[in-house]
Amino acid sequence: MIVLVDTDILIDLALDRKPFSEPAGQLLDYLEPRPGQAFAAWHSFSNFFYLVAPTRGKKQTRSFLLELTRFLRVAETTTESLVYAGNLDLPDFEDAMQVSAAIACQAGVIATRNLRHYARSPVQAMEPQALLKKLLSS
Repeated sequence: MIVLVDTDILIDLALDRKPFSEPAGQLLDYLEPRPGQAFAAWHSFSNFFYLVAPTRGKKQTRSFLLELTRFLRVAETTTESLVYAGNLDLPDFEDAMQVSAAIACQAGVIATRNLRHYARSPVQAMEPQALLKKLLSS
């Protein structure tokens, strides 16, 4: 199953936000040896850098992101993807962009802690622990 990883999961891991960092790390550890199964939206990388660099430093944050790209691919989106996101009936435009990226990479699920904002998403959203359980059982 292809998974789009939401920005919050990456930030949880990078900043070791308890209790969320452990499930985030476990999910990414599962996805790492499975090339082509893990994606992130293009804008997740810039949002991540903006939010994490003040704590971890620019150089370390950049290194962390580049390390992720060994297995975490960028979902290829277009202008049409942005227009699609703009027309989704979701409460947060950034989350709509995540959904559009998920569709672009043919993800079956979005890994996120923010399930409430994805309630009307055409792509299922799951928290890391529940998703990992599902992946391990299939």
